[in-house]
Amino acid sequence: MPDQSELFAQATLEPLPLAEAELLFCPRIALGLAAADALGQLREQTPWSQESIRLYGKRYLQPRLTAWYGEPGARYRYSGKTYEPLPFTPLLLRLKQVVEQASAAVYNSVLLNYYRDGADAMGLHADDEPELGPEPCIASLSLGETREIYFRHKRRRDLGTFKLALPSSSLLVMRGATQANWKHGIRKLSHACGPRLNLTFRRVYAEGLRPA
Repeated sequence: MPDQSELFAQATLEPLPLAEAELLFCPRIALGLAAADALGQLREQTPWSQESIRLYGKRYLQPRLTAWYGEPGARYRYSGKTYEPLPFTPLLLRLKQVVEQASAAVYNSVLLNYYRDGADAMGLHADDEPELGPEPCIASLSLGETREIYFRHKRRRDLGTFKLALPSSSLLVMRGATQANWKHGIRKLSHACGPRLNLTFRRVYAEGLRPA
């Protein structure tokens, strides 16, 4: 039986000390169901795909599985491709509501990243596509195995690398100038590791409706 505090504990987002960024973090938020149950349902019910990305003129398979969900018209362009959203499932709508309440923001789409084991990873990148607006709010919910996210400034090497462990049910909110100034990623691991599922909620703006 799941710990009742996991189901109903109040989320409190605390600011993290990262220069030229606005990061908020809660190590565990209440999902209304056990994180293991949410992970299991999403793993089984999601039509996963392994997309390719273009690097230095060549295409490579991403070392993880992904799925894109959202409201009608929430198209997302990444690495030369346009992704049409799948309709939100009841579980994703439930999790979206939880994340919206915790982060005091409204989202119309979510990217699911499924890290099957320690060999799956995410390269350094910024969520700075034009359709996200100039200062996007990205809310990252983690389920499953704890993995470490790391940040590097786009221009200032003196700021070094910022690292943060993301346990199951944790919520990391990146907003303000974070995407303009920093890149982030998930490194591969050299040891055995269980599965992790990451849901990054965001708001996609249609052409002509992006905030200035």
